[in-house]
Amino acid sequence: MEWDWNFVWEIMPTLLQGLKITLLATVLGAAVAAVIGLVFAILRMTAPKPIARATGFVVEFIRGTPLLVQLYFIFYVLPDIGIRLPALLAGVIGLGLHYGTYAAEVYRAGIENVPRGQWEAAKATNLTGRQTWIHVILPQAIPPMIPALANYLIAMFKETPLLSAITVLELMNQAKSVANSSYRYIEPMTLVGVFFLIMSLISVVFLRWLEERYARVEER
Repeated sequence: MEWDWNFVWEIMPTLLQGLKITLLATVLGAAVAAVIGLVFAILRMTAPKPIARATGFVVEFIRGTPLLVQLYFIFYVLPDIGIRLPALLAGVIGLGLHYGTYAAEVYRAGIENVPRGQWEAAKATNLTGRQTWIHVILPQAIPPMIPALANYLIAMFKETPLLSAITVLELMNQAKSVANSSYRYIEPMTLVGVFFLIMSLISVVFLRWLEERYARVEER
């Protein structure tokens, strides 16, 4: 089968619409993961032992099960108990929960690296627990975490084709739809690969910039 440029330009708007959904799911999923990961990390480190252990079990359970299974559960199983979510929302929640557990371990490592003296200094100045976290601990803990968190963002972007399994019209799903209706697979699937490669390269460049910027800050 020969490459058909006319067909490429014909299907490009459809694929770009799918790419838009893919990027939206990635950004929203990353936001959910960032918040959930921080909550999980703080609970595991500061909550009473029963809550900390329960949180640890939830984190390890989610980390130990495939993302695809979690997406199926959220989209296909939850409706059996009356919880129905739009496909994109289910996908964002699935991505956010899954990668939030990985982010939690990154947060935990970063927080544990903050010198103990910083906690004691905050206590000595009569800061509340909330003020200590917001103004003392997190500003020191988060910058070193950024490269690791950015790696998970790239990984999440590459996992978005799984959302096609729950009918989200992201890039891969749009490409499959085009291919199935036209019986031409080479153009849509090649373009999907090119789009993912380009976005991954952009992400890698951004990650390297973050690492260099953090290294310069450390040197000062």
